[in-house]
Amino acid sequence: MTIQWFPGHMAKARREVTEKLKFVDIVIELVDARLPLSSRNPMMDEIVQQKPRLVILNKGDLADPRENQKWRQYFENKGFAAVIVNSHEGKGINQIIPACKTVLKEKRERQQARGIKPQPIRAMIIGIPNVGKSTLMNRLVKKNIARTGNKPGVTKSQQWLKAGTDMDLLDTPGILWPKFEDQEMGRKLAVTGAIKDNLLHLDDLTLYALEFLGKHYPEDLKKRYQLTDEDLALPTVEQLLLITKKRGFRDDYDRASAMIIQEIRNGMVGRFTLDRYDEMRDELDD
Repeated sequence: MTIQWFPGHMAKARREVTEKLKFVDIVIELVDARLPLSSRNPMMDEIVQQKPRLVILNKGDLADPRENQKWRQYFENKGFAAVIVNSHEGKGINQIIPACKTVLKEKRERQQARGIKPQPIRAMIIGIPNVGKSTLMNRLVKKNIARTGNKPGVTKSQQWLKAGTDMDLLDTPGILWPKFEDQEMGRKLAVTGAIKDNLLHLDDLTLYALEFLGKHYPEDLKKRYQLTDEDLALPTVEQLLLITKKRGFRDDYDRASAMIIQEIRNGMVGRFTLDRYDEMRDELDD
């Protein structure tokens, strides 16, 4: 399964991010806590460069809590402030502005020493599609201003929003890189919904997800789909056939695949993290 997706508005957004960077004090980089590394756009490091940054691991409620802590520590070890939030329910949102103030503390103290009156923090929010940028911004500004949708590609233009008196936010469209050199990364992104489903073969994606969950979260998988240890020992194709029949879909494997993927994304199978820190440690640059 080869996954590639780079709509034209994303190329334009990348240019706009570069142009607008000089107008902001800090970059808020939003990643999906279920895949904190795979949901980072590697182009952002070269675009953002030395601009102060806060990494937000969003959808922390859907991710493995043990992995959440490992990945937060990873980002902090790299020199970034990092917080874990659930923007859908608003949990952890109150950490964001204080974290930004901490990152910018020295700069703001220098400005005050020069007699410059404190201004609202100007922040740019960046991230790949479907990591929850619009939901997060709506929480911060306490209004439903930014468009939201549980699908990639909802935000297609930049807009400034006020988060009270403390922060002005610049939203940007989700930006993916032009192609995935690592197809494993592409599959992970597809499982969480960062790539439009009509670009995928959902049955292939479901087999990948079943294999992953069977390896790392077998008890959750068994509980959700009433499977036994013997069932999990079967090839994933046979597991899919079994779940299809258990759900009363007869031979409609496409329908069963769509259901399974949606339930995985919504956390109905349990909390999971696709980027396993211990397994990826060798390729990380701590």
